[in-house]
Amino acid sequence: MDEVIMDQIMYVAHQAVSWIASVAIIFGGVVPYIPQYRDIRRTQSAEGFSTYVCLVLLVANILRILFRFGRYFETPLLWQSIIMIITMLIMLNLCTSIRMATELNTKRRSFTDFDWNYFWSWSHFVDYLQCVLVFTVLAVYVTYLLLDSVLFVESLGFLAVFTEAMLGTPQLYCNYQNKSTEGMRFVLLMFFPEISTALVLEQRNMGSDMWQHSHSLMTASQTSCSAGL
Repeated sequence: MDEVIMDQIMYVAHQAVSWIASVAIIFGGVVPYIPQYRDIRRTQSAEGFSTYVCLVLLVANILRILFRFGRYFETPLLWQSIIMIITMLIMLNLCTSIRMATELNTKRRSFTDFDWNYFWSWSHFVDYLQCVLVFTVLAVYVTYLLLDSVLFVESLGFLAVFTEAMLGTPQLYCNYQNKSTEGMRFVLLMFFPEISTALVLEQRNMGSDMWQHSHSLMTASQTSCSAGL
């Protein structure tokens, strides 16, 4: 009887830990952007935050979702990507609206200008949505054509992790241009190496050598960028 009760307690404890871990995986990546969002909204200035961080995370998480069609990974990681994409779009919307309000005399730029000099520096949020939509449609189409290729699927997963590994690079460049870290929440710095760890660990458990090598690359890259920041 005692063994049965103990087994039930252990089962409930295991379920509770699994649930907490799933919630942490889903929402853990977006937590550092909450104070950053509040800070930008309070100061009405987005100069200390690089919107290219949003670009990196949008690309990485879109590729991660497509990778799931070729190689299954846990559902919490899928939701993590969806939540992160929504969060980055919200951050872009805020940064764009503030930029439009503070740069009234600046010439408006749009995605349909196809001017590479102003890529990801457009005037309206809808332009960013158009770019993300075009990228997503192209990525979905290519994935549909090559989904049966193991090499393509593995490369897709590697590219998702490698892109995320470059997360700190745009912020590092932004700080270099501004000659300051003012406006950037340092809580972001603490989370840069952790945002994609869950996916890498999951894929490493699947026994893919490519993912194991990408984990080493990601760790080294994010450590270097965090040190630079």
